[in-house]
Amino acid sequence: MTLFSPDNHVRSEKHKRIYAYCELAYTLVDFSAAALFVIGSILFFSETTTYIGTWFFLIGSVLFGLRPTIKLYREFAYMRVGDYDDIAGG
Repeated sequence: MTLFSPDNHVRSEKHKRIYAYCELAYTLVDFSAAALFVIGSILFFSETTTYIGTWFFLIGSVLFGLRPTIKLYREFAYMRVGDYDDIAGG
């Protein structure tokens, strides 16, 4: 099993389940980060809400940082399911 192979998600039912959960998490994080950035942008139109807008941007940035973390977690979860011997070789 090669890391980040596009065929990994169909290797077994467990792989399909891992893929589905990770895609759901990825989409929720992506949507939440984008929403926080839009709300943060709106809050920047008024000086009285700039402080909270800054926090929204920070939280949105952290969520965007979670995106590659979810994909890396997915690959390690695939590895836990099996095929340890040929990870590097493909």
